[in-house]
Amino acid sequence: MNPLDLFLEPLQYEFMTHALITTSIAAILCALLSCWLVLIGWSLMGDAVSHAVLPGVVLAYVFGAPFALGALVFGFIAVSLIGAIRSTTRVKEDAAIGIVFTTLFALGLVLISATPSQTDLNHIIFGNILGVSNAELAQIALLAAIAFAVLVIKRRDLTLYAFDPTHAHAIGLNPKFLGALLLGLLALTSVVALQVVGVILVVAMLIIPGATAYLLTDRFSRMLVIAPALSVASAITGIYLSYWLDAASGGLVVVVQGCAFGLAYVFAPRHGLLSKLHQHRIAQPATP
Repeated sequence: MNPLDLFLEPLQYEFMTHALITTSIAAILCALLSCWLVLIGWSLMGDAVSHAVLPGVVLAYVFGAPFALGALVFGFIAVSLIGAIRSTTRVKEDAAIGIVFTTLFALGLVLISATPSQTDLNHIIFGNILGVSNAELAQIALLAAIAFAVLVIKRRDLTLYAFDPTHAHAIGLNPKFLGALLLGLLALTSVVALQVVGVILVVAMLIIPGATAYLLTDRFSRMLVIAPALSVASAITGIYLSYWLDAASGGLVVVVQGCAFGLAYVFAPRHGLLSKLHQHRIAQPATP
């Protein structure tokens, strides 16, 4: 089989084209948002929100509502609870995040175990890329378009907030609003990615692309290009590997992203391990 056949054969199946389109959409959105999350230091927040939506998805299934609606509601609930605990108690942010996301995630697991169903709800946890329907594809595209539009429109304000919230406040911006907006976009993005890779792997798509781009460039504008490009390439590669290896699609997408980060960690021109070792050798004084 020649290389062209390796590329074209999976495209004969509708479930593969749906998987490629859906995963690419989620990859672009997650990668863009991950740039801000990595810059601000909100990686743990991404973990919290992505796990906290689980009970909302299960309850949406129970009541026959769209999964995205339940996930979005609980995403905002999680963000609100974390903010309330942080602002009204002595508990610090990392502890508040841990309390909220573990409790809500555990509630979701309990609901799954207690819900009589002819449907395997485990795909909520592990994803179901190859089972995306036309309706789900349209829903993912709509939610992603909304989140993408907000990110594009508010990108300058969000970037200033990420670098210097004090200066943002001094020029008339509202840091609390921008923080809340970013958390809302995080909840919305988690819903989009949830249907692709599941609750557990969403956090990887929200962190790895931005972290990889952060090693490859010192300019944020370039991060916003590098992260989505790497994320989409990883997503497509992972989907193709899952077809030819008959392995878990979502897991392979994240594994490829992790490999891309590993390569950047070692070979990044200025911030990679080899570059650091070279700089260290140059800085060492010569021994007589």
